[in-house]
Amino acid sequence: MHTIPPEESLIEYPSAFPIKVMGKAHPDFAQALTDVVLQFDPEFDPATIEMRPSSGGKYIGLTFTVHATSREQLDNLYRALHAHHMVSIVL
Repeated sequence: MHTIPPEESLIEYPSAFPIKVMGKAHPDFAQALTDVVLQFDPEFDPATIEMRPSSGGKYIGLTFTVHATSREQLDNLYRALHAHHMVSIVL
């Protein structure tokens, strides 16, 4: 993977960084993904998760605002979320 020097990054670290995750609605969806997020941001507060169900209720969107400390941390978090079997999309 290509490494971007800090002076060329569009993100300043550390910073609050929102990550949106979407998948089929399931009772364990939020908890399962919170567990993933906590692996990369142990200080993450689950009370800050924003939840948006689809109009039909079949899907749910979650926004996790993490404390981003590096590009590597964010890349690894995105990979872990994207690989999770309950996740359809990570933005």
